[in-house]
Amino acid sequence: MLGFVDTSKLVDERSDARMNFRTKPRIKEAIQQAAALSGVDDSTFTMNAAYQAAMETIAAHEHTMLKPADYEAFFTALDSAPEPTETLRAAFRRHRDTIVSR
Repeated sequence: MLGFVDTSKLVDERSDARMNFRTKPRIKEAIQQAAALSGVDDSTFTMNAAYQAAMETIAAHEHTMLKPADYEAFFTALDSAPEPTETLRAAFRRHRDTIVSR
């Protein structure tokens, strides 16, 4: 039997934001069964599953893992970057002229 860990309780905020969605009956039944087996209500179970999936997705997009050879190649390329081309200089000029940073 898997132990249920309510990771959403680690977020110290008031629960006042709402999310509503429709699902298929078979999916709802599976969620309710899994929640009951975990000893929590289906709302808590669903919120935790969605929150954990969201955090994993965010982490996967924020971190890049390189093999040692790729790591060396990447940092070698950074350390020996070529001089900027006229095309790159033009792109920076367009950026400076069109983008307002705050």
